[in-house]
Amino acid sequence: MSRTEVAPREDALLHPFLATHRAEIEEQLSAWVGIASVAGDPEHEQDLEHSANYLAGLLRAAGFPRVELWSQGDTVAVFAEWPAADAAAPAVVVYSHHDVRAAGAEPWRQTQPFTPVVRDGLLYGRGSSDAKGQVLAHLWSVRALLESGADAGLAPSAPPVTLRLLIDGEEELGSPNLAAMLEAHADDLECDLIVYSDTMLIHPDRPAVCTSVRGMIGAELTVFGPERDVHSGAVSGPSPNPAVDLSRVLARLHDDDGRVTLPGFYDAVTTPTAEQRAEYAALGLDDDWWLGESGTDRIAGERGFSVPELLWARPAIEVISIEGGDIDGLPRAVIPTSATASLSLRLVDGQQPEEVARQLERWLEANASGIRYELEISHLTAEPPYRTPDHPAVDALAEAMRVGWNVAEVGRMGNAGGGPAALLAQSLDAPIVFFGTGLVSDRWHAADERVRLDVLERGAATLAAFWPRLAAAFPFDRAGG
Repeated sequence: MSRTEVAPREDALLHPFLATHRAEIEEQLSAWVGIASVAGDPEHEQDLEHSANYLAGLLRAAGFPRVELWSQGDTVAVFAEWPAADAAAPAVVVYSHHDVRAAGAEPWRQTQPFTPVVRDGLLYGRGSSDAKGQVLAHLWSVRALLESGADAGLAPSAPPVTLRLLIDGEEELGSPNLAAMLEAHADDLECDLIVYSDTMLIHPDRPAVCTSVRGMIGAELTVFGPERDVHSGAVSGPSPNPAVDLSRVLARLHDDDGRVTLPGFYDAVTTPTAEQRAEYAALGLDDDWWLGESGTDRIAGERGFSVPELLWARPAIEVISIEGGDIDGLPRAVIPTSATASLSLRLVDGQQPEEVARQLERWLEANASGIRYELEISHLTAEPPYRTPDHPAVDALAEAMRVGWNVAEVGRMGNAGGGPAALLAQSLDAPIVFFGTGLVSDRWHAADERVRLDVLERGAATLAAFWPRLAAAFPFDRAGG
């Protein structure tokens, strides 16, 4: 089916409509970012409920005929549904989240975390990009699709696909209660396709369809030393120091070529394929650009692979925190009783979290010999990797991104982070396509998180162009093309 047959005149109306409502989009996002919906903090449980209710109000005002709050552990998720006018149209579940990370100790320089401010086309504040902005892009895609042609008599009364939005309230905790919620609401979430919107773009002006996310499993390694904190001058030398022992163990995780040293870690890894390498190379990203985008001064990691390959097609182990000794208050000059490191293991096609966890356990038995240690693995929140199958929705999304970004070509990319994609696909028995509006420079989970408002607008236009193209491609096999 040609581009003209799928979406004729309506495409031209999307950007003008969104530009006209730019101030309203900014106002809505600012108000939502101002709600401190921090996951996992008892002091912010009411803020999480407030966040859910605020989004529910926006969805009702936009016209969604069914909007509900669903209990999810200690928080709430938001569900909204807008049936297509045609009962035979495909049903789509849109997944994202409204909870956010805590601000942390790093100083914010542009504004306070929950006091949003707009400067030079950037809206600063926790959750602006991850992922409240992404959710609003979906809301405004529906408004653009249904309202942009009203004056010309082109506006439909309902979306061309049945939309079912599921906005998670505990994604930043690893969604420990998501599986139970999916099971409890299986009938409400029946669908032909899942659109997962908690991902990044690699470049604001070079759109690419994301076709994979890495998996992950977390672990916490604690090394023990003296039975109590001991004055370093009294025992320095013969006393074991858990901070030093922990550092030695962590240093052995990678060899001189940047490869992870866990036996069997790469046995099941099949990426990157020649096709993936060609797709990533076609994005035309050079190392200097990446250094500026990521705010780093050198490229590390496994030798022999490009930055996109390392991000999307190779596994990794990262140390995300180290604690030991006097990290708060005045120093006491003691050898601490313990030191702890949090590890994030990022997985790719072929790897499974439970097997990698066993590899880590066996590796520690060999590499921490003689050291007292304890390893805790976060099995409940582990996530397998996921790759989108060959599916008509991918081409439909690429065509829609051409409209949203007004470009001739759209590339292919992956997502360096993870999420409950595999769980959603398995529980709902439907394939996933990814579409997010985040950028590496948006500073997710860090100080001065921000979102580019022009990218959000392009994202909303893309989604508005996607829904009619997806309907035109239906029927399709849930498992693939």
